[in-house]
Amino acid sequence: MKTCATIMRKRILIALIALCCVFTALFGRLLYIQIIDGAELRAKAAEQWYRDLPLKAPRGNIYDRNGNVLADSKDVFTLYARPNAVTDKEAAADAVSAALSLDRETVIKKLSSSVGEVTLKRKISATDAYALREKKIAGLYYTLDTQRNYPFGASLSQILGFTNIDNVGQSGIESYYDKYLTGVDGFAYTSTDIAGRELEDSITRYVPSIPGCNITLSVDSNIQSFAESAVKAAATEFNAKSASMVVMDVNTGGILAMAKNPSFDLNDPPRNDLELLNELSRNTMIVDMYEPGSTFKIFTTAAALEAGVVSDNDSFYCAGSRTVDGQRIRCWRSIGHGSQHLAEGVKNSCNCVFMDLALRLGTSRFYDSLRNFGLGQKTGVDFAGESSGMLMKQDNVKTVDLARIGFGQAVAVTPLQLITGVCSVVNGGTLYKPYLVASVDSYDGKNLAVRLPEAVRTTVSESTSAKMREYLRGVVESGGGSKAGVAGYAVGGKTGTAQKYVGGGIAQGKYVSSFIGFAPADDPKYAVLMIVDEPQGYMYYGSLVAAPYAGRVFANIFDYTGLEPTTLEQTEFTFMPDVIGETAADAVAALEKTGLHVELVGDGERVTAQTPVPNTRVAVNDSVLIRC
Repeated sequence: MKTCATIMRKRILIALIALCCVFTALFGRLLYIQIIDGAELRAKAAEQWYRDLPLKAPRGNIYDRNGNVLADSKDVFTLYARPNAVTDKEAAADAVSAALSLDRETVIKKLSSSVGEVTLKRKISATDAYALREKKIAGLYYTLDTQRNYPFGASLSQILGFTNIDNVGQSGIESYYDKYLTGVDGFAYTSTDIAGRELEDSITRYVPSIPGCNITLSVDSNIQSFAESAVKAAATEFNAKSASMVVMDVNTGGILAMAKNPSFDLNDPPRNDLELLNELSRNTMIVDMYEPGSTFKIFTTAAALEAGVVSDNDSFYCAGSRTVDGQRIRCWRSIGHGSQHLAEGVKNSCNCVFMDLALRLGTSRFYDSLRNFGLGQKTGVDFAGESSGMLMKQDNVKTVDLARIGFGQAVAVTPLQLITGVCSVVNGGTLYKPYLVASVDSYDGKNLAVRLPEAVRTTVSESTSAKMREYLRGVVESGGGSKAGVAGYAVGGKTGTAQKYVGGGIAQGKYVSSFIGFAPADDPKYAVLMIVDEPQGYMYYGSLVAAPYAGRVFANIFDYTGLEPTTLEQTEFTFMPDVIGETAADAVAALEKTGLHVELVGDGERVTAQTPVPNTRVAVNDSVLIRC
């Protein structure tokens, strides 16, 4: 009996231990489910008992430097359907297709699907959404969304860029600063039955979205409007392939305007033609390079002055060409400029003078100077796809190449590189890093970042800078840049006319006409670069094509900013002589005697055409054209 009792007690003990183990395991499993897997399981349960709809976060606004809205977001709606909750699919399809201009059969197909939720249409206007909502169709749901809106339409299209249907930046500032402009989406959720139908007593709960950051540009929308008017007018007048302009703050590197024609409306980009969209949205002022021609002579002159290889008293002789390494390189003026000092050479834009300066510098010293001006390297502007321009490999530069580089051939720059480097030449010698975005702020107004002017390095001394301002002022007052002048103000600058290359050779009849200037000349604040690509006809010189439009923009800026005139000098006028039939040399002599700056086209012996026509009233020192 004792043995049986002992066995029984052991069995009971084993059973108790087994039960304890079972309960311990169950309790452990319960703790595991509640504590470790609890969050995940609650989320799964919520997915079964709740239906959530996204609340898209508004994208941050983009402002100009004056607080004008350049890009914002407007409310639109997205229409969803839960097929299980749509009680009358035929009637619902009729109403939706009629109200939103959708294909009825497509709507029916979506409403008949077995998925829990389908999207019927996005980006619905508030008017259409409210009108459809009043019909109270079971199973249809609406969520607030946003759509990018550009109040100025086509303004700044190559700078601002655009977004896709999901409000993700695709180009320009919208793309480069996308992570700042993009907000955090919220959502709305409602309790439903197992079939996804909303419960009668359910309460919709909301988790609000967080708007994206706001961005303020260095751009001034008023100056931008001046630039856009100028490029549109120039492209139209000369039937050009394109026209573009950059306006920069000389003393900070801030980009005040950047315009290009042709352009497009940012609210209606041609998405159905990707090739056209890419072409129109391409910011050629930053991502493309071109041969600058005579505007490049600013760098050659500044480098030579800084190196001490030239002075005011140095004399140069131009017979119409130079022979370098056995190759005859022509000056733009085939009859030559004769004897001239440096200031006259700059004013006349004589190729021979700048060939001599480049040869005096030598390849090593010249290249060091060009790199110091920022050429052959990216400026670091806050914009995607910037080009570094092109300098020939230094070891491969022959003497004849060096001579050509001196007057702006055999070298390529971006418009932004050019204007940034020129600003350093005239502002006292400081090269600034150009920028487009001045500050970033959170949606509730907290400042997150402010961009201060960033000095990269010194390019020239103050004395060289002052001398360059003097020379370039002379170009506008009595040289090829006269049409960029503004009565009562001192403007400095340089024209440029460069042939284009296609397939490795010169493209006959295709030119890039340009002008780069700054004002006021004695204390520069604004720099303007105007480029006209492939103007049609024989009036392709930068002095006649680009300079006048730069002058218009300067005049607009002076009026807008209230800049006081610096001189009371009155414009003197003369009359255009009749030089048709005269030899080129005699015609040039007669026109220059009258006080006019002459641009010469063609290699004929006698003048066959002139612009303007004889006896036209023109300003003294204005640029005129004769064709031989």
